[in-house]
Amino acid sequence: MKNAFYAQSGGVTAVINASASGVIETARKHSDKIGTVYAGENGIIGALTENLIDTSLESDADIAALNHTPSGGFGSCRYKMKSLEANRAEYERLIEVFKAHNIGYFFYNGGGDSADTCLKVSQLSESMGFPIQAIHIPKTVDNDLPVTDNCPGFGSVAKYIAVSTMEASFDVASMAETSTKIFVLEVMGRHAGWIAAAGGLVDSSIPVVILFPEVEFDKEKFLAKVDSNVKKFGYCTIVVSEGTKWPDGSFLAEQGTRDDFGHAQLGGAAPVVANIIKQSLGYKFHWAVADYLQRSARHLASNSDVEQAYALGKAAVEMALDGKNSIMPSIVRKSNNPYQWEIGYGELKDIANVEKMMPENFISKDGFSITNSCREYLLPLIEGENYPPYNNGLPEYVVMKKNKIQYCILTLMIKF
Repeated sequence: MKNAFYAQSGGVTAVINASASGVIETARKHSDKIGTVYAGENGIIGALTENLIDTSLESDADIAALNHTPSGGFGSCRYKMKSLEANRAEYERLIEVFKAHNIGYFFYNGGGDSADTCLKVSQLSESMGFPIQAIHIPKTVDNDLPVTDNCPGFGSVAKYIAVSTMEASFDVASMAETSTKIFVLEVMGRHAGWIAAAGGLVDSSIPVVILFPEVEFDKEKFLAKVDSNVKKFGYCTIVVSEGTKWPDGSFLAEQGTRDDFGHAQLGGAAPVVANIIKQSLGYKFHWAVADYLQRSARHLASNSDVEQAYALGKAAVEMALDGKNSIMPSIVRKSNNPYQWEIGYGELKDIANVEKMMPENFISKDGFSITNSCREYLLPLIEGENYPPYNNGLPEYVVMKKNKIQYCILTLMIKF
């Protein structure tokens, strides 16, 4: 009987722990086929350094409580393993650790980069004579993974942004006559504008301008739209994606640095946009960056998002036990109204390092709003509430004990 390894990768979400709960609870129901589920402390780094958490020492109640706890219960990381050609030793180290702990199932919970790692581990383990069933579990607030209808984490962020856009607009509207007329909200979304699109879900009586990564920033056209809204409504709310670009392809918000995945580090689009408006139109403004608040707001999670995150973790284990390998369980939408979905799956070779952009027909012709098709797609994803339990006015979240096992092999010194 083989053991299993589970790890969380990249930026965490309000519901990634629901997938962890789905994996661990389902594995416990199949204790005749899966031994111990080990979790990597701080993601894949935990495997490379042999820092493995024994989840069997976590109580059933605590594993269940992961379902309503945000962020990464076992720790995550931004660490991209290089190509097999560039650093084969790193992958061999991973297989070495798995072999030492009799790990035959690898469940990796993340985005496109982690799907690539998952695929390579499956391929290399086979050639090294210790085959490992590698199953990728989708997770990204950016909603940019192919094959699946949507990605766990996105629905809750979309709900948070839609609600925040609405509430901030109410605030600005009430003060616009004598004070602030412009509110700019910066949201995540490096290359795909799914999160920014959620700002368009508010009632049409609220003047919202959206800046998408898919639409190059036209300064004069943008200023004309904002000015028109202020003259008509008295104020204007702008939702800007961190990935919005100038016509030359550079990011409005680029800081000149890169993360460990090689992505440009972004942040600062909101003040850029706000100052453009101030300098050109003279309107008083306030701006905010949703940042970690948007992805950690479990108190405002979408019920459909929570349910799907858990279901995909559960399906990952069931598919592994069914003999599947190098795949990712996915969400298949059956209908919009009523919202119906089922679990499917895709091959990792069709998923790794592929980004799903917003379809052109989801963005309005003027480039500043969403279409009815986009609204029909988004609304079911923010549907329903799934509140965590509260105590003394605050949510009750669980913290894992994280009892680690003893080393079997010498720990490789890797600089992270």
